[in-house]
Amino acid sequence: MQPAPLPLTRELVLIGGGHAHALVLRMWGMNPLPGVRVTVIDPNPSAPYTGMLPGHVAGHYTLDELEIDLVKLARFAGARLILGRATGIDRDARLIHVSGRPPIPYDAAGIDIGISSAPVTLSGFAEHGVSAKPLGPYAARWRDFLAQGGGPVAVIGGGVGGVELAMAMAHALKASGQTPRVTLLERDRLLPGVGDRARATLMARLAALGVDSREGADVASVSDRSVTLACGTDLPAHLTIGAAGARPQPWLAETGLDLTDGYVTVGPDLQSVNTPGVFATGDCAHLSHDPRPKAGVFAVREAPVLYRNLRALLSGHPPAKTYRPQRDYLKLISLGERSALMDKHGFSVSGRWLWRWKDRIDRKFMRKFHALPEMAPPPLPRAHAAGVTEALGDKPACGGCGAKVGGATLGRVLAGLPSAGRSDVETRPGDDAAVLAIGGTRQVITTDHLRAFTEDPYLQAKIAAVHALGDAWAMGAKPQAALAQIILPRMAPALQEHWLAEIMAAASAVFTDAGAEIVGGHTSLGTELTVGFTVTGLCDRDPITLAGTRPGDVLILTKPIGSGTVLAGEMQRKAQGRWVIAALAQMAEPQGRAAVELAGANAMTDVTGFGLAGHLLAICDASGLAAELALDAVPFLPGAVDLAEAGIRSTLYPENRSLADRVSVPWGAKGELLFDPQTAGGLLAAVPEETAERVLFRLQDAGVPAVRIGRMVAGSPFVTAT
Repeated sequence: MQPAPLPLTRELVLIGGGHAHALVLRMWGMNPLPGVRVTVIDPNPSAPYTGMLPGHVAGHYTLDELEIDLVKLARFAGARLILGRATGIDRDARLIHVSGRPPIPYDAAGIDIGISSAPVTLSGFAEHGVSAKPLGPYAARWRDFLAQGGGPVAVIGGGVGGVELAMAMAHALKASGQTPRVTLLERDRLLPGVGDRARATLMARLAALGVDSREGADVASVSDRSVTLACGTDLPAHLTIGAAGARPQPWLAETGLDLTDGYVTVGPDLQSVNTPGVFATGDCAHLSHDPRPKAGVFAVREAPVLYRNLRALLSGHPPAKTYRPQRDYLKLISLGERSALMDKHGFSVSGRWLWRWKDRIDRKFMRKFHALPEMAPPPLPRAHAAGVTEALGDKPACGGCGAKVGGATLGRVLAGLPSAGRSDVETRPGDDAAVLAIGGTRQVITTDHLRAFTEDPYLQAKIAAVHALGDAWAMGAKPQAALAQIILPRMAPALQEHWLAEIMAAASAVFTDAGAEIVGGHTSLGTELTVGFTVTGLCDRDPITLAGTRPGDVLILTKPIGSGTVLAGEMQRKAQGRWVIAALAQMAEPQGRAAVELAGANAMTDVTGFGLAGHLLAICDASGLAAELALDAVPFLPGAVDLAEAGIRSTLYPENRSLADRVSVPWGAKGELLFDPQTAGGLLAAVPEETAERVLFRLQDAGVPAVRIGRMVAGSPFVTAT
């Protein structure tokens, strides 16, 4: 007998995707601790590497080159990624609060959320300025500013960070054909704490780039077009950057953690000095045993200590590893162009060779995340049945609708079932739900469940609820009631309660918004998470079936396709994180409003496991008509075409592709994606031509990304895409 997966008994939560946590996740993926569920909480799907940000601002690096893809990294580590902001910690209940969802339990927690450099009390800055930290929003704002033609820039803060960014922006503006107009403003002395020789070199470089450096400049206010000094001088600034020192994240002040100047006070083991089980690293931490300045080099070197101590604590042992920071560290400062300055122990030198050295160091660090090691799967038992290797395949099995049994197989099995001959039950081949006649009422009933494709039970449940409602919406029914069917992985009783609470909170939000009640269900423990729902709905008119369409009807699709390919790419760590997040967001989007606007459709279905081609062919079969698709009009999820061109396919794709003798599509990725299985896909409706434009306008006005993709035509059931 194959050994069952070990039950989950402990929860590790990492707040923030900073450098230390990113390295811990990489180490965890290479050597996880069985029985621990890992959660990462961060507002963004990626985290920029600070060492390369000035080079990106200057134009030397692309965004992809300096970003750590947290989605890929979480997949590698077997962790769930929650896109959100932590807002508080309940130390007594061991819960972390995240806006918009139930609290997250923890047995051990890490905080690596960086700092802010925003001058929060400066009039007008919140509305018109942007902080240099956190880095992501600043980098995005700078790219947009440069793309729109640039203009005068002001940098508030004359430390090393502000000086480095001022030089980078001046270089980029010059490279774009503009005369750089960058003003560097410092209330006190520029470049405090930098050796005299290094300071002289940096000041000369600022002047050579045309940066107007002003010491003793006290900023009074910021507007969208200028910075006003306390003396009354107005300086032109179409973009104002705040780089004036480090500020802690304000929510930490409400946690009850021991803080030093707003930063989490930690001991040599990087654990909070007053809250066992909570660790802090990077700029948000204060090393009580050896205070150090805020610099990324410390976070990188803290990572192995944090990893060892987390494993010890979660294994039931006291953290024993201590972190001793170096007394001084090498500073490599970018000089705008591909040149750098080195400063350590008062010694300073600059040149292009230092840029090449710095570039090698930075790229080596990023290769840790851009080329994650391939971890070999557990070996098969020496003795195993013939065909096991072939059945396993060489790629991970898909979740969601990509894990469904193929339509042909399902059809052959169902074709042989006997009928009870009930007159109050209407079922037709291909219809999304059965119709029950109860007195004078017509009720639809349908069921769907999904094998998990995300490590986040909350998100999985939300998407599963939307997916299950799709059949009721497709038949024009108003959702009425739902029964939950949930299989949890084996886990400790306390974790069962937290997981179920998350799942039911997500499901309740979706069903309540749709006007339906959750009336019960069934739960059990198994080998992996599976979430499903049986849904009923009421029809106040004849149900919309597959069979009512007519020649000339316009085909309308309410969501882009490609989710199966994106999910398959994510499981193989070949999909960019932002593609995955976009796909998950679309899957979690309910279709209730779209169903209301499509109530007059002649035929309708939801596009799920059998792909757009398979579900459209079902309409053709039921109506005895053919369909013509305009392939260029079909919307695709971000990254789906790129992944399909790279040969990424969902598990169910080969069976869906067996319909190719009844579907004519052009060669290429877009044509292949017509067979891609969708999870919580959009509604596909055949709408009378005379009402189609009006319906499309109402859908788009309601925020539904609906498009016209083709039409129904006379002919034998067949789909032609051109």
